[in-house]
Amino acid sequence: MEALFTTENFVSFIVLVVLEIVLGIDNVIFVSIIMNRLPKALQPKARFTWMVTGMISRTILLFGLSWLLAQKGIALITLFGKSFDLASLVMLAGGLFLMYKTVKEIHHKLEGEADVAAGVKTKPLGFSRAIFQIILIDMVFSFDSIITAGGTAKRLEVMISAVVIAMIIMFLFSPKISAFIHKHPTLKMLALSFLVMIGFVLLVEGWDSERSHDMHLKNYVYFAMAFSFIVELLNMRMLKKNSRPVELREPKL
Repeated sequence: MEALFTTENFVSFIVLVVLEIVLGIDNVIFVSIIMNRLPKALQPKARFTWMVTGMISRTILLFGLSWLLAQKGIALITLFGKSFDLASLVMLAGGLFLMYKTVKEIHHKLEGEADVAAGVKTKPLGFSRAIFQIILIDMVFSFDSIITAGGTAKRLEVMISAVVIAMIIMFLFSPKISAFIHKHPTLKMLALSFLVMIGFVLLVEGWDSERSHDMHLKNYVYFAMAFSFIVELLNMRMLKKNSRPVELREPKL
């Protein structure tokens, strides 16, 4: 027990919590956009379900970390003369799903369906469907999270504690992030564009993980989006008080 409470483990814990939160930004953005399509009464329940399932899935993956690392490089399928292991297939499927879902959401927000544009009430996103989409993408993002944990900390207890704390912090701040993005149309479009870029990065990582890590693609994406958000925040400060933002189409409840 004394070996657990060391300076090295404490530093690893702090660093890992910060890294998990940074890596979870794209996850929080995706969850926020899906949450906003649910009826307000169901949003707290969906957010709590996301936090609990996220903790459980990450903990299970951490217990199976050695097995996951052992699968790296073991081909499950070969296409066009190229072999793909478990992580590659998850990244490819997750990237395609994220890009499909995000582009569909952009279309919905800007053009929408004919009955939505006409003001006719439409059925909102179902709770079960929303949770399925959130869990699916959360599991894809968990791979990055777990690999980071395995490379940062040496003790399983430290990894699990850091992941749980990071999930709780993301859970506490996700309502404010969700409300802020929902309130400002430009930020919502930037967030959706960010998810398209993340989906593409997942595809590249799934196709050739070693080369993508060498290129540090996610670092460039995070920098581009951080710069874009800062520019938009400056635009918002300079905005005239009597100006009205564009209203994106939402489901009529």
